[in-house]
This record gives sequence, C-alpha cells and structure tokens, in this order.
Amino acid sequence: MTTPVLASGVQRVLVTGGAGFIGGALVRRLLRDTNATVCNLDKLGYASDLTSIELTLAELGAAAQGRHQLLRVDLAHAEATAAAVRQADPDLVFHLAAESHVDRSISGPGAFIESNVQGTFHLLQAVRAHWEQLPKERQERFRLHHISTDEVFGSLGPTGRFSETTPYDPRSPYSASKAASDHLVRAWHHTYGLPVVLTNCSNNYGPWQFPEKLIPVVILKAVAGKPIPLYGDGENVRDWLYVEDHVEALLLAASRGRLGESYCVGGAGDHGSPSERSNTEVVQAICTLLDGLRPAGAPHSRLITPVADRPGHDRRYAIDASKITRELGWRPQHSFDKGLEATVSWTLAHSRERIALVR
Repeated sequence: MTTPVLASGVQRVLVTGGAGFIGGALVRRLLRDTNATVCNLDKLGYASDLTSIELTLAELGAAAQGRHQLLRVDLAHAEATAAAVRQADPDLVFHLAAESHVDRSISGPGAFIESNVQGTFHLLQAVRAHWEQLPKERQERFRLHHISTDEVFGSLGPTGRFSETTPYDPRSPYSASKAASDHLVRAWHHTYGLPVVLTNCSNNYGPWQFPEKLIPVVILKAVAGKPIPLYGDGENVRDWLYVEDHVEALLLAASRGRLGESYCVGGAGDHGSPSERSNTEVVQAICTLLDGLRPAGAPHSRLITPVADRPGHDRRYAIDASKITRELGWRPQHSFDKGLEATVSWTLAHSRERIALVR
C-alpha cells in the first residue's frame, strides 16, 4: 500500500520559494502526486524559474486545473506577506524562500539578513495569526515546515558528521542568516505553540538548478569550452543530496515528523559517507561523464582552472541522517554517481537555454 504524500485533511499547501530549485521540485511533486491546491509564494528573483512548473501543469492538464496559484510576494514586506498567507489559507506551509548563495552573501550580506531573517520573522507572524484563528480541527493538523542547511553547523575536520545535536557555528553571512531563521522558528514554537518541524539538508543538486552553484556551473562552462573555476586546492568536501530525494524527506518530515524537532538530511542517508566528494572529485567526475557524452570536447579536464579561494571557505560538511531514517523511514534513492549522471544528461539536453544564465 502506497503511503499518502500528505497527512489526512491537508488540502491547501503554501510553499515559499516555490519558483526556486528545491521549492520548484517540491511544487512539481505536490501537483503530480496529491490533489492539494499549491500556493506558490515567491518574489521571482534572479534565480527563480517557473518553467518546470509550467511544463508540469501542461503535462497534467485538467488534473491540475486551478491547483497552482502564484503569489508574487517578497517576504521582506510584512503586510504583503500577511495578505498572501490569508489568501493561501494553508493547512501546511513549507518555508524554503531564502537567499542561498554564499559568495553573494560575502559581497552583499544585507540582502541575506533582509530575506532570511526579517523575511522569516514576517512569515512567522503571518502564519501564527492564521493558525490562531483556524477552527480546532484545522489547528490540530496544521504545520509549518522550515527548511534549512547544514552550513549552520560550521565546518568539520577530516572525520565526523553533523547531527541534530551538533552545536551551531555558522561561518558566513549566509549560514548566520539561516541559523538566525532556525532559532526564530524554534522560538515561535516554544513561546507561542506554533506547530513546526525543521530540516537541515546538505548540498542539493539535480535538474533545473540555477547555474551559480558548483555542479551546473561546471557542466555549462565545460560545454561552452570556458575555464572551469576550482576554488583553492579543490579539497573542500561536501555531502551531495539529489533534489528528488530531498523532496521525499521534506514530505515525510512535514507529515510524520515530531513537532518541534529537527531532522538532518544528507545524500548518504544513515549508512556512511559515499555521498561525500571533494570539489576536485566532483569536477573530475563531471569532466569524465562529458568526455563520454560529447567526446568532441574531450578531455574536458583541460579546462579546470584554479582560482583564489572563497573567504572563510568551510573545509568539510557531512550529514548523519540516522534520525530521519529511524523515525520516518527515509533513505535516499539516488547514489551520487547515478544522480550526477542524470544531472549531466539533463543539463546537456537543455544546455542551449541554460548557458545564457551563467555569469
């Protein structure tokens, strides 16, 4: 018997940041596998893209008629946020809207404080007001799921993994802003009783990712025959999580996670660290895949170009996902190799329009 994607009685879902990479993948899944109305709150910033959602709506046809409602709102504006929440009238909120690029946070931290901290505060106030006026039955099934990052935990040495008990130690303006938003969400739960659940994920990748993050940038730079930038010595390590596996974790946490709890979500699940790769290993793996898929450009590794390291570049991230596996039964379905192969193939098929987005 298939487990329902959403908890019983959830008919209206609000997704903030639903035109972003992870948010878009979540919206597509909700449209395909539920009957819920999905209210997509997004300011439609530089990295937003509704194309994949529009394609899904066209594919579903009458089955999705009227089920996707776009609310173009910036969470930095309190009144507009409150009005959007009232219009959405949600049973469940997924909060993904955030500025998320570390390099941009270093050069312009103000936007990250405004969006990730102040924006989360405005959303919490609006959602709390909505939740408090709901009938008792809807109040009892209501949840806000706050989606965050493993970067709030700082940097690891050569061993060990982050877990839900790891102390916060953010090192960049981006991670500090996300840490602040996590603390706000927990405070609204403990102070006002707002029913919340939190997740902290590792580095996501997959189709439709905006090409400012490592994997799509490397693929598209290589396809264009341009230098592939590699920070520092290339030995910074990340835990890689395929976006569709992440979406499955988000749905499980939202429907079955314990209120007030947080869950760490990583690409290896609870069984070690095969999803960990250094930046050099990621770049080399992409070049090897491209050599096979477009041999005319081989060897693509000739394009790898070391560049000055990012200030305060965290050395290593890795996730212990045993809690979400133990309590909710989640395990990733994509190995890094399979997920990367799918991502490279998809990006090649869409390279003409994606290359134009690369800075």
